[in-house]
Amino acid sequence: MPTLPTFFLSHGGGPWPWMREHFGGAYDQLDAALRDLPRRVGGKPDAILVVTAHWEGREFLVSSAAHPPMLYDYGGFPPHTYQIQYPAPGSPALAARVAALLGERARLDPARGFDHGTFSAMYPAFPDADVPIVQLSLRQGLDPAEHLAAGRLLRPLRDEGVLIVGSGLSYHNLRAFNAAGAQASQLFDGWLRETMAAAPAERTARLLAWERAPAARMAHPREEHLLPLMVVVGAAEDAAAQVVYHEERFMGALAVSSFMLG
Repeated sequence: MPTLPTFFLSHGGGPWPWMREHFGGAYDQLDAALRDLPRRVGGKPDAILVVTAHWEGREFLVSSAAHPPMLYDYGGFPPHTYQIQYPAPGSPALAARVAALLGERARLDPARGFDHGTFSAMYPAFPDADVPIVQLSLRQGLDPAEHLAAGRLLRPLRDEGVLIVGSGLSYHNLRAFNAAGAQASQLFDGWLRETMAAAPAERTARLLAWERAPAARMAHPREEHLLPLMVVVGAAEDAAAQVVYHEERFMGALAVSSFMLG
């Protein structure tokens, strides 16, 4: 299998694939982009490593269950969204490989289930739930350099049939997740797309200094939804990036993007 690309996916809000009648066409563009992911990869990978914005630990935690449970890490949604099943298998072998690559900074977690950043992004792309998935947490402190370095250590997985996906959101200010955040999302997303298009060394330098970007802290009051990007960039640091999803009026007002490297 050729070297696989890496992806940073803006995963949308909550269990949106199971609420289409509620959101109308608001997620049509994101849905189409996620459905196109296997084509961009060149088919189904052997396994997927999802770096999720919804999990943090003192170490990098790696989900190691053979059959991960579901984690409904949201509130206020319709009852049926707490019955969702995405029965993709886990992969204890891949989890052990990830932990070995990360070394003493990582620990296996056999209890962790799929959170909505994983199942809401993976269901449109792989609806048959037949690709093994392992989740990787962020590390507390949310140091961008540390997450870039972790991505560099995970680089060999790309030659082993493992698709590395960072699941977050390029704009994540829930207090301004509407027209109030429009300008900030436009400013930050413009900077982010410019940064990702830069040469690798410049891209890395700009990402490490992301807090200096226009409207950075308005777009990300807390950066957990941006940090998965650092990992996937580290895993494909010398590769060119391209935008694989972008819209200017996500949820009616916001600019958001997803990227592929390699």
